Amino acid sequence: MMQLTATNLTKSYHQHEVVNIEKVAFGAVGLEGLIGPNGAGKSTLMGLLTRRIAPSSGDIWLSTDAGDTPLNPLLAHQVARFGLIKTNQRIQGFDSLTIRDSLRLALTPPKTEGLGSLLSNERDTDEVEEKVSAYVEAFPFTDPNGHARSGGEKKLVDILRCLIAEPKLLLMDEPTAGLPDDITRRVMDMVREKVVAGTMRVVVVEHDLPLIWEYCDYVHFLSEGSILFEGKPDEVKSNRVVAEKYMGV
Repeated sequence: MMQLTATNLTKSYHQHEVVNIEKVAFGAVGLEGLIGPNGAGKSTLMGLLTRRIAPSSGDIWLSTDAGDTPLNPLLAHQVARFGLIKTNQRIQGFDSLTIRDSLRLALTPPKTEGLGSLLSNERDTDEVEEKVSAYVEAFPFTDPNGHARSGGEKKLVDILRCLIAEPKLLLMDEPTAGLPDDITRRVMDMVREKVVAGTMRVVVVEHDLPLIWEYCDYVHFLSEGSILFEGKPDEVKSNRVVAEKYMGV
């Protein structure tokens, strides 16, 4: 499997420091949570780890059985090809594509990546269609063979595109925001199944604490740009610093 590590990681905007982390590692356990108050730096950290945002200082690298790969010199699309991808906090869909075509595109090999690949014989296989159908039919889309219509459906398609690609490590930035409770549970059950099967490791950034406590094996608490506490859900829930800074206790 893959472990993502950052050391001495900082990010500042106009002399205002929003991230300052001595060390953090993700991927050591199956399903991890990242929690913290609004403005804590969670989304910025996710952007730094996937190279969508350049750090002010610090080192980021991936560790696999093949060795360590420094991420600092890489661009976001290069990082993704190592098996590290992130869902979008804000909806970013291909409005010209149907739900099924969006998922087919996510299964496109890097060398043939692009809208044209949807028409290639290499893409049109029974295995791909079976996999796409399994994902689409698992959720009550208004028009499963058409386009995602609501904001919630577009958010769901973005999540499914990431899951069907089966990355080694998936970062999910507030994945359940805007989704009905029943769909949220279906998504998280699917994520948990993949983690248990050993298909991928997942990090979930969420404000929904009951969801974090129920599904996550390990939780990181971020506040004012720094990791202040890490541990199993019960340990984090009972930690005094977490209670004071986040739960208002």
